[in-house]
Amino acid sequence: MISYILRKIVSTIPTLFGVTFLVFILFNIAGGDPALRIAGKYATAERIAEIRHQHGWDQSLPLQYTHFLKEIVTFDYGTSDVTHQPVRDMILGGIGPSLSLTVPAFFLTTLIAIVIGLLVAYFRGRWVDKVVVIGCVLGMSIPMLAYILFGQYFFAYRLGWFPIHGFEMGFPEQLYSVALPVIIWVMVSLGYDVRFYRTAVLEETNQDYVRTARAKGLAEPRVFLKHVLKNSMAPIITNVVIEIPLLIMGAFLLESFFGIPGIGGITIDALNNSDFQVLKAMTVLQSFLLIFGNTMTDVLYVWVDPRVKLS
Repeated sequence: MISYILRKIVSTIPTLFGVTFLVFILFNIAGGDPALRIAGKYATAERIAEIRHQHGWDQSLPLQYTHFLKEIVTFDYGTSDVTHQPVRDMILGGIGPSLSLTVPAFFLTTLIAIVIGLLVAYFRGRWVDKVVVIGCVLGMSIPMLAYILFGQYFFAYRLGWFPIHGFEMGFPEQLYSVALPVIIWVMVSLGYDVRFYRTAVLEETNQDYVRTARAKGLAEPRVFLKHVLKNSMAPIITNVVIEIPLLIMGAFLLESFFGIPGIGGITIDALNNSDFQVLKAMTVLQSFLLIFGNTMTDVLYVWVDPRVKLS
């Protein structure tokens, strides 16, 4: 296992360098002169030259790329062009509010989806299965923005159960602030996750070992819990682990509409204001988290099924 993990880590190094090089090309070359976007169309040539010198964009491309790698290693992306705050402090300050929303929403969604997925797979073809599948399809057909607007109008404005907008630190104020966004997150994600877990379980129910266990007289609940669920863990782990890196990034729309000062809200503000430094840092962070999630998925594959090997 240790050898496998080390080989997976080594195999991700070229991918990490490829991501950094691609991000550098997109932000420094393909996107045009960033100094012009920051300075505005009415800026003087002296102001544009000052911004280029301030950010090091008047240096050669190899030197700029080296400086970019140094920013990644030291986690120091300079200062925001809009808020004039250190980008590192903005990111670290937004992780807490983001996790207060995403962690409970993630665990609730995963737990409920696995339970419902097992339930409908157990009653495959019956009315319970059909009703849940139809409900999942309908839920997936509704965009998140519709859930947000309905939740804010009906549950927050009309009924007054939750705040429409705003975020407060401390308990129980913080829990109260994220309650409605968490509910919306669960409602939006539940349809896809239930269908995914249902499919993963049903694929195992058609295997020979399941028919053998039934032929030996094992009770159906025991077949599902002891055999089917265990062998369905590989695709379930894939879906769960891939979603974990997204927790730190938060939910962009939810944080923006509910005024939660998390990573998602910071990214939306940076997009609206063309905040170059913040966008670059968020792009790198998101890419690295996804690579980390994929690597963890492969490692957990081996833990669940030792027959999996690195090829």
